[in-house]
Amino acid sequence: LRMLQVKLIVTGDDFGYCPRRNQGIVDCFLAGAVSNVSLLVNGSAAEDAAKLARRHNIPIGLHANLSEGSPVCEVLKTNSSLLNQDGFFHGKMGFRAALSKGLLNMSEVKQELKAQVELFHELTGHLPPHMDGHQHIHVLPEVRHIFAEVLEEYGIKYTRVPIEPGLHNCDWIPPALMGFYLGVEEDSFNTVDVFTQHGIRWTDIYIGLSTMGKNMSVGNICSAIDSAIVEFTSKAPSPARPTLQSRIVTIELMVHPGYPSVPLVGGCGEGPDDFSQSWERLHELQTLMQPELQSHYKSRNIQLCSFKDL
Repeated sequence: LRMLQVKLIVTGDDFGYCPRRNQGIVDCFLAGAVSNVSLLVNGSAAEDAAKLARRHNIPIGLHANLSEGSPVCEVLKTNSSLLNQDGFFHGKMGFRAALSKGLLNMSEVKQELKAQVELFHELTGHLPPHMDGHQHIHVLPEVRHIFAEVLEEYGIKYTRVPIEPGLHNCDWIPPALMGFYLGVEEDSFNTVDVFTQHGIRWTDIYIGLSTMGKNMSVGNICSAIDSAIVEFTSKAPSPARPTLQSRIVTIELMVHPGYPSVPLVGGCGEGPDDFSQSWERLHELQTLMQPELQSHYKSRNIQLCSFKDL
């Protein structure tokens, strides 16, 4: 694998969620541990996040959110199929349940996604070079078509398709969570053609489900990357990939570093969730900053970059 050049995008998700998350992600970026961020425009610290990205020249894209907190589209804040009885989005599982019952109005999904792109543009001064989905809502049935249309309309080239090689061998993931991940994987397989038809691109390899929170370690990031590259390069050559010897392999590693948020500060309208207040985000931050990780990248000819460098 020596010949191979690997471009690794380490994306810090949920930028804009709260001040402590922002600070953690910025610290990771300045330490060379994160190379790209994904902004929640309905996060309570989104404006601050956009300023930090500008100040530190952090490559930033959009983390489209239809499941947590409040919509940014004024019209949808009061009366919309995207809201539960408390006036907030339905939640990670609630969104999926409402969708499967046919309760979500797809034109409202489109309206909100476009409003989030517009707000991103307003906050950062540019359109997002990449756009993915908070809690992987962008690969869900029906939503995937709307999402692809919005990306194509705005000329946003890159997204994320969370199909993770080696996921099935991760015996440390609890069954309930694995069930959710396998659902995300299946939805992702069914999304590939849709995104392809709309001319949307993503990295060759995605990693992030198996390395989240307390499961993250220098060892499992390194082995996830190494085995994913081996699997990818062993696939039969195709017209799109005539020779792998001289080619660049692209990887996105999804991460969620941050300092634990303070109760009642942050979130997307409802206050911060449990994961954001837990030690697991701090654990990710500390793991990503380990010098062993940086030296592993060097030894494997892995170059950190962002989507606009692809």
